[in-house]
Amino acid sequence: MAVNRRQFVSLGAGLAGAVTTGTVMHTGAFAAPVGLDFKDYRRYDGLGLAAAIRRGDFSAEEVLATAVARASQVNPVINAIVEPLYDYARQQLAKGLPQGAFTGVPFLLKDLGIMLKGTRTTEGSRFYADQVADYTQTLVQRYLDAGLVIMGKSASPEFGGTTSTESVLFGDTRNPWDLEMTAGGSSGGSAAAVAAGILPLANATDGGGSIRIPAACCGLFGLKTSRGRTPNGPRAHFNMMAVSHCVSRSVRDSAALLDATAGPEPGSTGGPKAPVTTFLDAVSRAPKSLRIGLVTEPLARSSVHADCRAAAIEAAQLCERLGHHVEPVTLPVDPAEFYGATGKVMGVGNVIRVQKREQQLGRKVTEADLEPRTWRRYQLYKNVSGAEYLQGLQAMHRIGRDMAALHEQFDLLLSPTQALPPIALGRLALTRPDKGYESDVLGFSAFTMLANATGAPAMSVPLYWNADGLPIGVMFAADYGQEELLLSLAGQLEQAQPWFDRVPTL
Repeated sequence: MAVNRRQFVSLGAGLAGAVTTGTVMHTGAFAAPVGLDFKDYRRYDGLGLAAAIRRGDFSAEEVLATAVARASQVNPVINAIVEPLYDYARQQLAKGLPQGAFTGVPFLLKDLGIMLKGTRTTEGSRFYADQVADYTQTLVQRYLDAGLVIMGKSASPEFGGTTSTESVLFGDTRNPWDLEMTAGGSSGGSAAAVAAGILPLANATDGGGSIRIPAACCGLFGLKTSRGRTPNGPRAHFNMMAVSHCVSRSVRDSAALLDATAGPEPGSTGGPKAPVTTFLDAVSRAPKSLRIGLVTEPLARSSVHADCRAAAIEAAQLCERLGHHVEPVTLPVDPAEFYGATGKVMGVGNVIRVQKREQQLGRKVTEADLEPRTWRRYQLYKNVSGAEYLQGLQAMHRIGRDMAALHEQFDLLLSPTQALPPIALGRLALTRPDKGYESDVLGFSAFTMLANATGAPAMSVPLYWNADGLPIGVMFAADYGQEELLLSLAGQLEQAQPWFDRVPTL
């Protein structure tokens, strides 16, 4: 039976396997590249797209056209991209791309603290609505050097201040699995875009769970890296609890992007050790038998939904079948000390963000500039003293030492990523006035913030969907600097219980 070029590409992609290779068969028999339709496009992860472009199966221009067409179709529904940069992306292609792991792969930057010269970064806030970057930060330059094609900015709530991506400035970002539900936050725009098939991976940041929670809500892989693993300079707003990386459909995309972006920049100090080989190598290297502590009670002492508890237990059973040892463990952390310390550190960070903008604009912030919850937090923390802030930092370091001691007993800790399945839009919005808001936010993100306080890496893995068809993530946390171990287990779990082809029907 004769097949045309498009049928050949489609057939090859299917035979190659969705997760293990992400590539298509190629014999060199056809000289002229052709485009790809959405079904073909969605078969690839980022590394697979880059490999196919290098082989000449199709061009980077055709890939971008497919991504833009998909965005034009679904973004009006999910509201994931708030700043289209399609012309910028086309200009990248016209100038020629550097040869890197992701040459020709479309990419989004989160609209929060991520600077690309000449483009807006609004921080999800009316107060920053017209901020235009006059420089490109180190991390973004590394994205460009890896060959990524930046096609837009993804939605974030104001200052990343909640775990649902909703803002007065841009509106609600909707979960592609259920349009009435949150996509998580604060990297919900990136997660919704990847889940909806606009692109295979996207930039995300995590200051309290903001990579892992959207990954969990949208059925993606999300790795929160160790503090200092990726650069945040030279002039980006610094928050010691926050890191930058990505959400992705495949584990190997996350690993390869980390290889492309990890490492110190001029002026940086400390930071975790470099990997023994590469992070990508770790994905295909099965871990030794691991000692895993199962955590099912959150620090917030909030209830855990049966679906989230079931997801963690089933993940524990899967780990046992893979040869690992799992046993229950209680975290050695005092909740009052933990939330008191992290509240001050995060609160002062946002005060600095507001005061920086005041200096830029030459005027004081007003209540009309900020969303109600952001304004209240600003009032609450603007008078925190230097001594109080330092006490918060010292408490976080004590907690980090206690958790490091726990990791002498357990290689990894396993828990639900969040304590509830994706919830209805509005419940976690920064405009919500009632007193139950703060407890709902802490309850939803009850498991994630600890890794931000300690600086240790953690990942959300999409291993479970509930009876309503909503993804429920499970989280694994490691000791500081142990991304290789997490990625090794993630690769093993991805092989044992694949999720790449499980996508919403949007």
